[in-house]
Amino acid sequence: MNAKIKGLSGARAKKLLEQFGPNEIIDLGRISIVRILLRQIKNNFIVYLLIVATAISFAVDKDITAYTILAVIVIVILTGFIQEYKAEKAIEYLKKMVMPVTLAVRDGEETEIPSREIVPGDVIIVRMGEKVPADCVIIEASELAADESILTGESREVYKTPAPDPDNYGDGNALFAGSFIVGGKGLARAVHTGMNTKFGQIAGMISATEKTLPLQAKVNKIVKFMAIIGASMAILTGLGVLFTSPINEELVIDVLILIIAISVSAFPEGFPVVLITTLSVGAFRMAKKDAIVNRMSIIETLGETTVICTDKTGTITKGEMTVKKIFCDHKTYDLGGVGYEAKGDFVRENRVIDPEKEKVLALFLKTAVLCNDAVIKPGEIENAYKTSGLPTEAALLVMAAKAKIFREDFFHDRDEELTFSSERKMMSVLIRDGKNTAVYAKGAPEVILDKCDRIRKSTGVAKITAKDRARIIAEAKKMAQATYRTIALAYKEGECSGKDCLESDLVFLGIAAIEDPPREEVKEALLTCKRAGIAVKMITGDNLSTALSIAEQIGLEKGRAMEGGELDQVTDEELIKIVNEISVFARVRPEHKLRIVRALKENGEIVTMTGDGVNDSPALKEAHIGVAMGINGTDVSRSVADLILKNDNFATIVDAVREGRTIFNNIRKFATYQLSCNYAELTIIFVGVLLSPFLGWPVPVLLAIHILFMNLITDNLPAITLGFNHSSPDIMEDGPRKGSGIFTKDMIIALALSGFIMALFTLGAFYFTYSVLGQSVSDARTTSLVVLILLEIAGAFNFRSFRKNVLGRSPLANRYLVYASLASLFATAMVIYTPLNKGFETTPIPFWDWLVAAAFALAMVVIFDILKKINNKKQYLRFE
Repeated sequence: MNAKIKGLSGARAKKLLEQFGPNEIIDLGRISIVRILLRQIKNNFIVYLLIVATAISFAVDKDITAYTILAVIVIVILTGFIQEYKAEKAIEYLKKMVMPVTLAVRDGEETEIPSREIVPGDVIIVRMGEKVPADCVIIEASELAADESILTGESREVYKTPAPDPDNYGDGNALFAGSFIVGGKGLARAVHTGMNTKFGQIAGMISATEKTLPLQAKVNKIVKFMAIIGASMAILTGLGVLFTSPINEELVIDVLILIIAISVSAFPEGFPVVLITTLSVGAFRMAKKDAIVNRMSIIETLGETTVICTDKTGTITKGEMTVKKIFCDHKTYDLGGVGYEAKGDFVRENRVIDPEKEKVLALFLKTAVLCNDAVIKPGEIENAYKTSGLPTEAALLVMAAKAKIFREDFFHDRDEELTFSSERKMMSVLIRDGKNTAVYAKGAPEVILDKCDRIRKSTGVAKITAKDRARIIAEAKKMAQATYRTIALAYKEGECSGKDCLESDLVFLGIAAIEDPPREEVKEALLTCKRAGIAVKMITGDNLSTALSIAEQIGLEKGRAMEGGELDQVTDEELIKIVNEISVFARVRPEHKLRIVRALKENGEIVTMTGDGVNDSPALKEAHIGVAMGINGTDVSRSVADLILKNDNFATIVDAVREGRTIFNNIRKFATYQLSCNYAELTIIFVGVLLSPFLGWPVPVLLAIHILFMNLITDNLPAITLGFNHSSPDIMEDGPRKGSGIFTKDMIIALALSGFIMALFTLGAFYFTYSVLGQSVSDARTTSLVVLILLEIAGAFNFRSFRKNVLGRSPLANRYLVYASLASLFATAMVIYTPLNKGFETTPIPFWDWLVAAAFALAMVVIFDILKKINNKKQYLRFE
């Protein structure tokens, strides 16, 4: 430490801490548990409708009905609360990413202080392996390098130099909170702390971002519609009964019971449970394909995706520097493998070669290992290495490891070294192996070449000629134009000491071309996206030429390219007009990503955004679906995201979209099925009231407890199993359902037809048993209940597919539906033939009544099979 630097005094630091506050991340948009809980009730029409039905049930001493409805209310509210509470934990991870303790200079002495007490003006000592606690300007530096990928998205180290003027400096003279020191050491003065850092600004953007979920809006739309119908019909029916009969206490109670029955029949109480179960099935399927769902409601939204905005580093690429080409002995070798994978072939002229048999190549690999400070170890993932040190040095070690060459293979001591510096642009080491010594060096090609007077060829060491130099320079230029990062290697044998000796009269070996390559499976994933009508846009903090090179390699559909500087020059309105034309955004900042996502949303797109760094987090939260990386992603991005890719595989997103489309189709099926059941129940009660003065029927035909039983048990279980249907083979061949609701006109027709047939058959059964056979009210209601339950089970089989018939197709195509149907029948028998019949107001009925009910159900299946066959030919109605 420079003895002249005294740092802040303790008293001055205390005053500054009071002025600027603690150096910590504050969740500006933090929401209390109570507010999260109240959100589940606000604007939730399901809850409103059920609360009213509960109150009326208690008022007329229908306690079993009331408690059953209360249980449903608790399930609805609790499920939503748990999901949202998890979503609000993102900022907690940001806090954990700041160092808890920092080494600073106070009163002229090095002192460890809590990071939260760092204030602007503090002098901080930064060393390799530590995270930076605040935004700082560099005072002194010795080979200081930082990994800023967490903020910028760029995977390479950034070398830092002291600022000539501490009051006027650029990013090259600054360190940023949350970044990681990967090389060297230095002194830096804190200039911004807490929420004023770049890190804090990102936290502020996360807090200020609210996510809207299309599925919730669609469900609310259905609920509002059903609530309005139910409330209107309940009031009109109740008023009709009151106006046509003498008013007394018994009549008022009867009317209230009727209102409960109509209200309960207007909406399927089990709908939230079925929806959550269906989404859970989707989440389980996706987890098996390495996609972990944070918020289940986005599974359906995935199926609507029209645009995927993907980060480059760590998403399209692995975020791991990789040697892809080697030029030595005037030969070019291609190297297989991506990132830090332990496998990869050496290929020359389309033939796999053994590097140990290529003398110059083997020496090149040995030099890469010995002139290196990084470390690689077997990683947690099979056939992959875990690295520490500079990414470019790690890439060289992995390159050699693919040839089974490791540092441990050599008995050597490093006698002298000249570490890499941004001024010299090279590193040299003197290695002693027993009695023999040799110098190994690496650096920028032009620098290394300038230090060489000889070249190693397969025939031996030869004097380097002008022709050799020209070819080497041309090859290095060719690699650079292809956006590779190039490092040249050289060596010499014999005793040596001192800087001049270590870096002169070297023997040139060759050049390694390094890049962060695209994942091998991305190309096919993009083709699938194209067939599915999904646009893909690359958004990266890397430079434009690298981004365009990667885009070309993966076959990203060509469009305009735009850099962050150009984004600053256009207004939000202008961006909305041009954003769909742009396929590559480069040199972008976090606020740019937010603007891009918002512009796409303004154009009506359903946006899926992928990313792994803190810099991606605001956009992940803003997008309809935020997708984070599970391996290389930060805790912040994972907590903000809706979906986490366990394998960091871009292709997994395509599988997730396929599952999302399947789930949406299944939601349509069970929603259409359940509402057809409710429409039938509503029609039965309403028509029963209309017919009661003429036929002397009791009001209502079916009691509220009967309808609750069906809604929660006998049609809920089959509805849940409709969520287990597998996807159709052509599900990714059509374009996205942009702005599509759960119900289409054709589905509403199918719903109404099914509900009408069920209501007609059930009313017919009640008329026959009560009016013709003269059975008691309880017997007639019980028989009608059985008829309706069997009709609803038949309806579930009808809605298993909108295109395929039930008869002639194996019932085990969805075996869970068979199990659910049997369970529903068992539950029905329990409430009829056990003491439970007192609470459910049913009576035991003879076996032949069940046969009549089964005949009605079979007739319904036959009718729908005939209609499906006609529709498949004529296409009157279109179903996916």
